Amino acid sequence: MNEFVVYILYSEKFNQHYTGYTSNIIERFKSHNHLATKGHTIKYRPWIVIHIEFFNSKSEAMKKEKYLKTGIGREFIKNIIQNL
Repeated sequence: MNEFVVYILYSEKFNQHYTGYTSNIIERFKSHNHLATKGHTIKYRPWIVIHIEFFNSKSEAMKKEKYLKTGIGREFIKNIIQNL
């Protein structure tokens, strides 16, 4: 059974956050911080992981990621960042 992870990254240097989901958090984190050569996240390196949640299905993870990108979800993220 695959496990899916919703994660929130934070760039302290640029005060930016990024929310995504994956089935391989280690490789995805490496990609965001080192391997990727294009995309939104390369401009704001380095990233730290500030929040992760585990799900049993891709659809559950996608639903949570979508929620975190709403106004209420962004407030949740803002609270995490303020408490770092």
